[in-house]
Amino acid sequence: MYSTKVRRIGNSLGVILPAEILARLRVTEGDRLFFTEDQDGARISPSDPDFESVMESFEVMRKQYRNAFRELAK
Repeated sequence: MYSTKVRRIGNSLGVILPAEILARLRVTEGDRLFFTEDQDGARISPSDPDFESVMESFEVMRKQYRNAFRELAK
């Protein structure tokens, strides 16, 4: 278990993540992190939680407009 303090960074508040957590998440400076709420609190992840639903929507559209995408790919 890790803990960190909320600190003032300029005019904002932020946290500094320990190197072990950054390595486990496989993130580096400039990467984007996503926070999602669940029944136990919150989760932090480098993966966009909405990405899967967006891709499912794209798959439906891709099948419907297959020929148009093929032409655009040329």
